[in-house]
Amino acid sequence: MHQWPATEAEARAEQERLRAAADHGSPGPAVGEIATVAGVDVAYGDDGTLAAAAVVLDADSLAVLEESVHVGRTDFPYVPGLLAFRELPSVMAALDGLTRTPDLVVCDGYGRAHPRRAGLAVHLGVLTGVPCFGVAKTPFLFDHEPPGTARGSSSPLTMRDGSGTEEVGRALRTRDGVKPVFVSVGSGIGLDNACAHTLRLTPRYRQPETTRRADHLAGARLAALRPAPGTGG
Repeated sequence: MHQWPATEAEARAEQERLRAAADHGSPGPAVGEIATVAGVDVAYGDDGTLAAAAVVLDADSLAVLEESVHVGRTDFPYVPGLLAFRELPSVMAALDGLTRTPDLVVCDGYGRAHPRRAGLAVHLGVLTGVPCFGVAKTPFLFDHEPPGTARGSSSPLTMRDGSGTEEVGRALRTRDGVKPVFVSVGSGIGLDNACAHTLRLTPRYRQPETTRRADHLAGARLAALRPAPGTGG
């Protein structure tokens, strides 16, 4: 069983290890080279309960092939930059609940677009050994110019550190005239292919189908756990 960090110092050390282990040199699978793609997302309840969902889709039809949910709680404190450790145990448990290993994992969050270049997608890519990238809905600690208004337009996400400016992802327009999403790689896939997959996963909506399906599943499980009105819990 994986020993998850219990302190901030342990989490930072684990984060550095995962960042160093991530594969950022491979272009990874292109669109048309995978059969299945999984999405993962986490929903939080008011009482501290969280539900992590993993949904496997057919890469061509985007039909749901399998679902898995893990309900738990997080003991790791809220620390900016270390939020992945609040979700990782439950997300990994949800992925472990699948009967098949997907060819690609997409998470609702960030990868290299992170202060230490080690967001949730980096962690998942290394820990699962499956190519992984993140697609986030809101901007984080990076600079970017708005991409063009047409679907498929993009602009770089950049972050500055002591060695200069680095491209850590892309703002990508998935619907004409609609707010972009923010794509960043985790491990085992390059940014060009991650953006191409994102467009393939957004035939109708701004967010990828992987995120939409996993978000709905996690939210539904939390709702099912709430006591019915008038039952007194």
